[in-house]
This record gives sequence, structure tokens and C-alpha cells, in this order.
Amino acid sequence: MGDQKPRILIATGNRHKIREVEEILRPSGIMLVTPADVGGLPEVEEDGETFAANASKKAVSGCQVTGLWCLADDSGIEARSLAWRPGVRSARFAGPACDDAANNALLDRMLSEQQDKYVRYRCVIALARPDQATLTWEGTFGGEWTAQARGAGGFGYDPHVFIPALGRTVAELDADEKHARSHRGQALRAFAAWLEQLTA
Repeated sequence: MGDQKPRILIATGNRHKIREVEEILRPSGIMLVTPADVGGLPEVEEDGETFAANASKKAVSGCQVTGLWCLADDSGIEARSLAWRPGVRSARFAGPACDDAANNALLDRMLSEQQDKYVRYRCVIALARPDQATLTWEGTFGGEWTAQARGAGGFGYDPHVFIPALGRTVAELDADEKHARSHRGQALRAFAAWLEQLTA
């Protein structure tokens, strides 16, 4: 491509995700645009059966509305003993109007009956560009579910995901520690490496 990096729209209204994407991609020098910068984006129904389907749907919608290259994330938590649920239902696991506390409480109740407490986060990043095929990158990040919530960092399920090698939950990691290991960090760094090659 031999050109400067394009401006890229982040298609999410989740302020936690926007902050993490900005922090992870900051070293790459990618110019990011938020939905607020373009006057907002239409709601997209996340009815796909996979993270890739939902991320791609959101990215394509944002690209079509604005004409910008558009990056979207779909991510969640998967419990091995629950056949990798809640998966794509992670954000609304306890119901359409649920919050983080309700989601955590439901997953904790379900896992309390299981010997196997292994859980993993999965993230798929999708990039949509005008008149181009949608591309995706993926990352996973595993740990052990703990009933005792610990830590004030992160969001979502983070206070309950314990990392044995570190002796801390994800919510007890600082931002740099989390991003260096996380599912979102892995996927976004793979995207940034692809873009760097494209614009070299």
C-alpha cells in the first residue's frame, strides 16, 4: 500500500472496550475514530451464532454508514464444563436487561456445581473496508473461575477469572499486564501487525 495508515472507526458503544482498544493500539500510531466522533452509529442486533459473525456484522454496518474502515469486536467468556457457554451470549447471559453483577452471579451458580472451573475469554476482531472482504483476527485467554470476586480493575467477568501463574484475578492486573495477555490484546496486535505490513 505504501501509504499512511487510514483512520479507523471503532464500532462499539461500550466505553470500556473503546478505552482498551485505544490503549492496546496506541503504540501502533493508528488513528482511531469513535462512534461519538461520527454522530453515533445505528444499533446492530448481535444475533450471530459465533463471535466472528457478530463482529463482522457490526464492522460492516459501521463501514456502510460512514464509508470509513471499521473495526468491531465481539468477545465473551466460555466455560469448559458448560460446553463453552455462555460464549456469544456473555453480555446478556442473565437476560436482555442484565448487568455485570447478574451475569457473574448466574455463571457462578452454574459453575458451583462443576468440578472443572476452567474458563477462557475469546475475542474476534473484524475489519470491514469499502468494497473489500471482511477480515478477522482472534485471541483467547484462559484462567480459573473463582467465586470470590477480587480486584477493581477491568470489567465484566474479570473479578472472577483467576490466573494461577500470576496468583491474581484479571481485575487485579494493571492495564499493561492485562493487555499483554488478554484475548483482545492478542487479536488487536495481530490486526496492527497486518496493517503495518499493508502500509509499509
